[in-house]
Amino acid sequence: MKFYNRVQELELLQTIQDQSKTNANFTVMVGRRRIGKTALLLESVKGQSYLYLFVARKTEALLCEEYQNNAEEALGLQIYGTINRFKDLFEELMKFAIKQHFTLIIDEFQDFNNVNPSIFGDIQHVWDLYKDKSKINFIVSGSIYSMMMKIFENQKQALFARQTAKFKIQAFTVDVLKEILTDYNPDYTNEDLLCLYLLTGGVPKYIELLMTKGAVTKDAMLDSVTSPDSPFLTEGKELLISEFGKEYSTYFSILQLIASGKNSQIEIDSIIEKNTGAYLSNLADEYSLISKQRPVFSKPNSRTIRWDLYDNYLSFWFRFIFANQSVVELGKYELLREIIERDYKQYSGLILEKYFRTKIAQEERVTQVGSYWDSKGLNEIDLIALNHLEKTAIVAEIKRNPTKININVLQSKLSTLQSQLAPYQVEIKAFSIDDM
Repeated sequence: MKFYNRVQELELLQTIQDQSKTNANFTVMVGRRRIGKTALLLESVKGQSYLYLFVARKTEALLCEEYQNNAEEALGLQIYGTINRFKDLFEELMKFAIKQHFTLIIDEFQDFNNVNPSIFGDIQHVWDLYKDKSKINFIVSGSIYSMMMKIFENQKQALFARQTAKFKIQAFTVDVLKEILTDYNPDYTNEDLLCLYLLTGGVPKYIELLMTKGAVTKDAMLDSVTSPDSPFLTEGKELLISEFGKEYSTYFSILQLIASGKNSQIEIDSIIEKNTGAYLSNLADEYSLISKQRPVFSKPNSRTIRWDLYDNYLSFWFRFIFANQSVVELGKYELLREIIERDYKQYSGLILEKYFRTKIAQEERVTQVGSYWDSKGLNEIDLIALNHLEKTAIVAEIKRNPTKININVLQSKLSTLQSQLAPYQVEIKAFSIDDM
């Protein structure tokens, strides 16, 4: 699949690259696995002098031997003698950058913790020693969010506050999804687009897996993800086991419940039969997998909270694959496909709501986008988007089937928000799958 979009990210990386020609720059890039970090970084250094190092789970001595060869091939840097410690190799690279500017990319940086945790302290020592003299564009990339945050944001860690820039790579926007689907299926339907969004959430690798396999329609996509050789069946577990460690079973149970619509702590606690407050906080703050959703206009400390899974693929995986693990293990892939088809309209209707909230947030002049429900969980409004500066508001009902939208019902719900919406010029809208 060709390289798509990432215009803003490439501009930012180019700015950092230019700055590093006079002052050493240390950039931290984070993002979930399969989001396209490596492809973006390699695209950003095309035609330039760079060294790319991948942190595999080998011994430090074996990695250094590999890196030594990489440095000679990429930069012409000959290091005589055997280097067994990354500290010594990094020092040679920083010295080299005093005379010659280049970009150093270290991918899966957090995995140095499995090689030798002292490497982080070694990098800090060498960086502090040479950064004022070296002209280096140093970029580290990591996919285990909790580890990367610990390395760079924990005050007790050696590399705390050493970075000069940090950013998180996000999934492709709705417009990019449309561009990709147009390239592979010019006659795509909105049902196809919704399914692609539902399954991938805009994660490039998942899109590539489907497009290159020719799965460009809704039915073909669902057939593909439920085929015996589908990486979609195992990807969820592979993504998160390394994040959660020994407590993964509790975290998986919580995420399965949220994906199935049990999104309040009271519901989750009653099913798991223990207080899950600490787990929910970790999933939100440490792992960045879920978020607290409060009704629009609610107070910041409101206890009217629903938990939401950020990631569309993980939401799908926990809702259908993990929840039916016995079916997968029995090899009953056709049965799994039937289960997904049975619940697809209801589930995709919820994803359609998320689609329009995301679309409005990206395309309209708004400062807040969310939904509304009262303290009893009633009078739900699918979308409220506010512009606090211009005092405008978009209020919308969202349904897969446009014939099921009832604006009169929506207007009656709005009566409960009369005082909150009074300062705003309100535009009432209806969105269905036809409006994607």
